[in-house]
Amino acid sequence: MDYTKILIKPLITEKTTFLKDQSNQIAFIVDKKANKIEIKRAVEKAFKVKVKKVRVINKRPRLKKRFGRVVGKVSGYKKAYVQLAPGEKIEFFEGV
Repeated sequence: MDYTKILIKPLITEKTTFLKDQSNQIAFIVDKKANKIEIKRAVEKAFKVKVKKVRVINKRPRLKKRFGRVVGKVSGYKKAYVQLAPGEKIEFFEGV
């Protein structure tokens, strides 16, 4: 798979900003079919950095409720936490 199809978008939240500062980890929403090895290669190729570790979480789809009634559906996705090697950083996330 091409790395542009594996990495869908970076996930920037308060938690991921804290992880970036503390343990040099960055979160991405990735393709559901991608495995850890493909995610590692995609990040290394896209940002030209060295990846130390990849952790993957599958979020299940859920129903969106308002006042006890079902009003929609939130689709599931796959999230990857990528830990960069010491001394490495992605310039795209600096200043966020």
